[in-house]
Amino acid sequence: MNGSRTIRRHGPIGLVALILAILTTAVLAGPVSADPNNNNTKKLLDAVTVAGVMSHEQALQGIATANGGTRASGTSGYDASAQYVFGQLAAAGYSPVFQEFEFPFFQELSRAVLQQVTPSAATYATGTFTYSGSGDVTAAATFVDVRIPPGSTANSSTSGCEAADFSGFPAGNIAVLQRGTCTFLVKATNAEAAGAAAVVIFNEGQPGRTGVVAGTLGDPGITIPVVGASFAVGAELYGLRNSGLTLRVKTSTISEIRTTVNVIAETERGRNDNAVVVGAHLDSVLAGPGIQDNGSGSSTILEVAIQMAKVKPRNTVRFIWFGAEELGLLGSEYYVSQLSAAEIEDIAVMLNFDMVGSPNFVRFVYDGDNSAFPVGPGAAAGPPGSAYVESLFRSYFSSVGLASEPTAFSGRSDYGPFIEVGIPAGGLFTGAEGIKTPQQAAIYGGTAGVAYDPCYHQACDTLANVNTTAIDQMSDAAAYAILTFAQNTQGVNGERGKGNFTPSKVEQELAAA
Repeated sequence: MNGSRTIRRHGPIGLVALILAILTTAVLAGPVSADPNNNNTKKLLDAVTVAGVMSHEQALQGIATANGGTRASGTSGYDASAQYVFGQLAAAGYSPVFQEFEFPFFQELSRAVLQQVTPSAATYATGTFTYSGSGDVTAAATFVDVRIPPGSTANSSTSGCEAADFSGFPAGNIAVLQRGTCTFLVKATNAEAAGAAAVVIFNEGQPGRTGVVAGTLGDPGITIPVVGASFAVGAELYGLRNSGLTLRVKTSTISEIRTTVNVIAETERGRNDNAVVVGAHLDSVLAGPGIQDNGSGSSTILEVAIQMAKVKPRNTVRFIWFGAEELGLLGSEYYVSQLSAAEIEDIAVMLNFDMVGSPNFVRFVYDGDNSAFPVGPGAAAGPPGSAYVESLFRSYFSSVGLASEPTAFSGRSDYGPFIEVGIPAGGLFTGAEGIKTPQQAAIYGGTAGVAYDPCYHQACDTLANVNTTAIDQMSDAAAYAILTFAQNTQGVNGERGKGNFTPSKVEQELAAA
């Protein structure tokens, strides 16, 4: 597995400190021993308990509490989370590795400020562009090729898109630009190169483009403050351009390249040329501890891995805890990018578990056959075999008397990079910011008209935000599917694995369908 076996360090943490942390974690929070006969479906499901999953959730909550309330990639909270998972895996008998990668880190430390200082005093609504630099600048404002009144969509503003737009720009002034045509990064780069001390980008003024501009510069690199404004504010300031207009722009940010890791462990036994990848993202957003999103998925697959440590799978099972998912699937994208064509071919299926403990949950299964959510905006095509993954999960729920329903195969989680290279995938989800319908409340319980997870991406995503009934049901389904594919991937690629394996009742029914 290219790029995943020779990790030498873990972000900014020294090797000695890392080893000590892992050993301490393993001693203080050692996992329950796995039954060597857990390759029996009933025994594995009995072994993967709510208490086991929640013990990991409690550990992640403790880590977040001790690290400023977050476990986001690039922070000490994520580093400690990765150490915890590593230690648990090592204590269970795995040989885990860290797969290190760099990523763009951004944090806004305080709200942006945009004020008119002269000819009169005023404060305006504004927002910091992602990857803006920091600074507190008071200076004269210079407008650069703006279009007031606005042009049509076909004749959009080109303000700041060419270096020539800044010909004669007074160095040290604040550049006031208009949204349109080129990227925000191009505008900010040209402004900084011309000597601007800060940048204000206001909206174009066309229908749908009138409010405060919010955007990203793409990556760290711009060192000056860059903030947004509405078209109305831009027009107001433009009217004062010959009246000694002075502005104050203030931002406080961290914008830099940092290092983080994926945590990877695989079973000692099994066919490496028919591997089953089991994934969950380990990071939270900066705003909160992420004990539901996605401590729930991370804790579930960790407990399954621990209880499968003594199982003798026919196919290698590779467990991965991805970093920087919340920043755009960066950990899974990096993992897949390091695979050779042959290594991609050697992965039979990818199972993804991103949020399986939502407080107002629904038992969602990814729509691998695109029957409920046809390919288009918001729904990606499921590679061949993905339909079988969906059927296996849904048939499992049916076999234990539980309802389930499809959710869009959107590619919004870590399975996305896998399906882009043709690897069959599927998984479970209990809901995020979507609103539970009355029909769903009647089937699954909970409250209609309320989000599946009201604390999604918020500081209140704590241990109290996790529904243990959902954890119980979804962890059983996860363990069932993981063990099934560990022994037999015929449903996705025609391979049964080595040795004899008796299909479960669910599999027999699927095969007969």
